[in-house]
Amino acid sequence: MIGLSLREIADVTGGTAHGDHDLVVRGSASADSRDLQQDGLFVAIAGEHVDGHDFVAQAVGAGAAAVLATRAVDAPSVIVDDATIALGKIAREVLDRRHDLRVIGITGSQGKTSIKDLLAHVLAVAGSTIASVGSFNNELGVPLTVLRTEDRTRFLVVEMGSRGIGHIATLCHIAPPAIGVVLNVGSAHIGEFGSIDATAVAKGELVEALPAAGTAILNADDARVAAMASRTDARVITFGETGDLALSAVRLDGFGEPQFTLTYENQRVETSVPRLGAHHAINAAAAAAVGIAVGMSLADIGAALENATARSPMRMAKTVREDGVVVINDAYNANPDSMAAALRAVAAIGGSGRTYAVLGEMLELGETSAEAHRRVGALAAELGITCVVAVGDGAAGIAEGAGFLAHRVAGVEAAVAFLTERLQSSDVVIVKASRGARLERVADALLGR
Repeated sequence: MIGLSLREIADVTGGTAHGDHDLVVRGSASADSRDLQQDGLFVAIAGEHVDGHDFVAQAVGAGAAAVLATRAVDAPSVIVDDATIALGKIAREVLDRRHDLRVIGITGSQGKTSIKDLLAHVLAVAGSTIASVGSFNNELGVPLTVLRTEDRTRFLVVEMGSRGIGHIATLCHIAPPAIGVVLNVGSAHIGEFGSIDATAVAKGELVEALPAAGTAILNADDARVAAMASRTDARVITFGETGDLALSAVRLDGFGEPQFTLTYENQRVETSVPRLGAHHAINAAAAAAVGIAVGMSLADIGAALENATARSPMRMAKTVREDGVVVINDAYNANPDSMAAALRAVAAIGGSGRTYAVLGEMLELGETSAEAHRRVGALAAELGITCVVAVGDGAAGIAEGAGFLAHRVAGVEAAVAFLTERLQSSDVVIVKASRGARLERVADALLGR
């Protein structure tokens, strides 16, 4: 809830108000005219394919009180030079007025959304919590998340993505974190960063933005992340096998969901998370460390983890068809590390049926792309995956690495046809690729959607 008048919005953004300057925007902000709160702010973004200014009438009809725009519109509005930058200024103003709200920033090469969802569930035990929707983790998504907060909100969980040096620092200026979580530094987007060391520099901007009274939550098992302790004067709590918040005795139950032990100082708890794959245990440990930082007991944290529900789609989303076929939709995004984690999870729950990995291209890997794809295919073969369905030319390296286990198809329709002819009860199918491949269409087709 924003709670700012047009005059105040104009003052904050350096824009020009049109209409009743005393009109108060009380709802949240949205750049989608179909998703607006009553008395909210419609942000008209002029994109490459769609111009939000063309949807102002629809937005007002849906309940928008005013519009943030870059040209004159037929509605109460504030006109600015850059709507995205202006939105960030509004978000910062709202946070500056909220001294009782703590921002938790999360970054890492993979797992950001998974831990964000876990953390939102855990922190809700301690107080009203708002978290990013999906992967709203850039200069537009972060302020939109901030502006969903209400007077009763005590914790704001913000996912922070980066495409280069300085991006996270910008996001931290919009939403200054009290707690910063760095999960890992891997090869995702290495084509943009240039090297893993450069990625570490960028991810560490979250740690550098913390106040001395804040807390850095760092992965003790990732050397580049652990080294970030030297980049802050804030309190540091590490997590992992060797962390202050220690993770141990990780094992998978019959459904492929991790059970494990968490220990912090004189507290110890046996717990689990209802997510597929052993890699979710380290995400749970990170969430637990944040819980400790805000004063929760480890017992309460463990209880919350055990009933955490998935909030974001297409992330190891498991559906069992009526005929017993298990379809796992993990098609939101992919990089070498997340591919490996997903394949290991499927191998662990294979059971008596066969396992099919429907894999597409991993984008933004630069010079490492060809070898990274081959390694994914080779890992699938090593894990005993029954068949690797490599979709599209970009997945050719995966097929090469998988060898005789691979079946190459040109696209989604061919993949669906191949699987439909072969799937039987108890078979497990996982679908995964970078977002651009849109392989969720395979999972949807197999589920009759």
